[in-house]
Amino acid sequence: MKRRVALFVTCVNDALYPATGRATVSVLERLGHEVTFPEAQTCCGQMHLNSGYRREALRLARRFVDIFSPYEAVVCPSASCAGTVADAYAKAAEDAGEPSLADDARALSPRIYELSQFLVDVLGVTDVGASFPHRVAYHPTCHSLRVLHAYNQPLALLRAVQGLSLVDLPGASVCCGFGGTFALKNSDVSSAMLADKLAAVRASGAEVLCALDNSCLAHIGGGASRLRMGVRALHLAEILASSDGGRL
Repeated sequence: MKRRVALFVTCVNDALYPATGRATVSVLERLGHEVTFPEAQTCCGQMHLNSGYRREALRLARRFVDIFSPYEAVVCPSASCAGTVADAYAKAAEDAGEPSLADDARALSPRIYELSQFLVDVLGVTDVGASFPHRVAYHPTCHSLRVLHAYNQPLALLRAVQGLSLVDLPGASVCCGFGGTFALKNSDVSSAMLADKLAAVRASGAEVLCALDNSCLAHIGGGASRLRMGVRALHLAEILASSDGGRL
């Protein structure tokens, strides 16, 4: 069944990783679905919520709900942003004494999907016609694992990619140390956590590290680049959109 899908691309992807948004559209359109990009979308307010700016975050939450409520499905290539909308909006609105926003957020929440969850759980698809003949390790980011509980879905999608060899990542579920402003406010701890993650990536023998959040991939990929590890950090959407052998 053809679906009308709205793309919530997120600030990070829009500003720094537009290829992830394009890849998301490519995968969905390849499967026969119509993708709409609501141009009025802005930040979801995650960083405001995480930093204690609740009033500012709730203004963005109201804007998000108003923009995306008309759509039957909202797909987001970011577990942290999807998790913020689906899990945090209603709680934050209730705490702030805004029951109307809380109700509207709850009504929208079941229609917010991280990309891998939409493909596997809603569309029932694991093989999206991708080809990527490389050794890939998957890092489940904290929001994907602990907020959305999206673990098996990305693994199922990766296993179905032609030519891809999925390798084990030691301590995969351990945080990479990014955590948004945590990496700035607790830089020593963050750097130590990153060093552990990079050691695990090196031990995996992977050519590519995959995840559902470009923010975490930027953290890990930046460390790998500085150490000249020869490992590329790549969002799941870009692997799934690859149909030409995935040249690195």
